[in-house]
Amino acid sequence: MRLVFAGTPAVAVPTLDALVSAGHEIAAVVTRPDAPLGRKRVLTPSPVAAAAERLGLPVIRAARLDDDATARIVALRAELGVIVAYGGLVREPLLSAPAHGWINLHFSLLPSWRGAAPVQRSVMAGDAVTGASVFQLVPALDAGDVFATVETPIGEGETSGELLDRLAELGAPLTAEVVAAIAAGTAVAAPQQGEVSLAPKLDGQDGRIVWDRPVADVWSQIRGVTPEPGAFTLLDESRLKVHRAVPATTMPTDPPAPGTIASVDGLVLVGTADTPLQLLQVQPAGRTAMPAADWWRGASAGTDRLVTA
Repeated sequence: MRLVFAGTPAVAVPTLDALVSAGHEIAAVVTRPDAPLGRKRVLTPSPVAAAAERLGLPVIRAARLDDDATARIVALRAELGVIVAYGGLVREPLLSAPAHGWINLHFSLLPSWRGAAPVQRSVMAGDAVTGASVFQLVPALDAGDVFATVETPIGEGETSGELLDRLAELGAPLTAEVVAAIAAGTAVAAPQQGEVSLAPKLDGQDGRIVWDRPVADVWSQIRGVTPEPGAFTLLDESRLKVHRAVPATTMPTDPPAPGTIASVDGLVLVGTADTPLQLLQVQPAGRTAMPAADWWRGASAGTDRLVTA
């Protein structure tokens, strides 16, 4: 089948590889423009652009699917469009240009977590199970009929970044199977069933830890915003990033109050509404990430410290 593929981050690459391996003709790969990365702000191709170049596929770089990009894609006369985390909306007339329209690999069990940050929101909410869905793209946000899903438990301690990588690998063959069924004329899509929940894009403040909640909720928030936008708390008005943490396995005799950081039996703990959270790896402002115990020895002067509310 003649396809056009749209995607940008690394999590879209497994699906592109799967479609190429399945023998489909990729008329072009659409991705976001090169972006400045690193301290020197070097213009760097997106992971999907790099993969397309590795595979010898033509690339269309477009910040959004405007009239110019639409005309270039329509001219390809693709039979089907496949989109995975491109970072822009497909609108008419592009939406209807391919004979079979567009399908989207979305990293949730629709209709749960429609939107830009389904994995992060699912982990933050403390979900036990998630998955990926391949659905028909329609004008309404993530509302099209679903061709196929794959379900997986969320691992204990799994961050959103780790989970997203797993879902990308699970979703790639699922998408290839749907494309094959569409090509064969056997694909069947069903309307979404169940309660709709939304997953809006996160911003930096979503990473600010709220300590006066149960430790399970605090831990879910930290894992959900890792690696992006990143979990942090304020200590003496200075930002302290929290890269890794776990709920304390035992309750200390004198647990720290919510939002108070203390050393108990050699562990760096922060009080919550119930069991304390143990900090494992942190990053003080202007420094590199380090074990929490090393940071505490240089920062505490032997006293408990209260996080800025």
